[in-house]
Amino acid sequence: MSNFLGSHAINMDAKGRLAIPAKLREEITQLCGGRIVLTVNPSGDRCLLLYPEPEWDVLRPQIDALPNMNARVRRLQRLVIGNAAPMELDSAGRILVPPTLRHFAHLEKKLMLIGQGNKLEIWSEERWFEWLDESLDDEEIPPEMEALSL
Repeated sequence: MSNFLGSHAINMDAKGRLAIPAKLREEITQLCGGRIVLTVNPSGDRCLLLYPEPEWDVLRPQIDALPNMNARVRRLQRLVIGNAAPMELDSAGRILVPPTLRHFAHLEKKLMLIGQGNKLEIWSEERWFEWLDESLDDEEIPPEMEALSL
């Protein structure tokens, strides 16, 4: 099981390659030999999700099993599975982000890699900081969070 934590400022080159920071690269290499799946985040946040292959192998059947007669399920399946890009870290610990995924997440040179436990999120640095500045005052707190004490 992976345990990705923290936020990391990284850069993407003109060809669309980004280097995974050394500590995360080591964990990904130990966990799955550097094999990952990159896809879009269907939640409405314009970022990408990076799954180690074993995590993706657990998630994929769950998405496949959803009843696709529901329009929201079809949208989720099309976004997540239809945009999934299996890849492997190269010898320098880099991945090449496909143009369609770069376009979806508005990725340019400056990026943020955000740990989410079993996966990583890849954000445009600008969009990440905009998201951090957003106010949640209007949103209702889910019951599951009401008992949480940080």
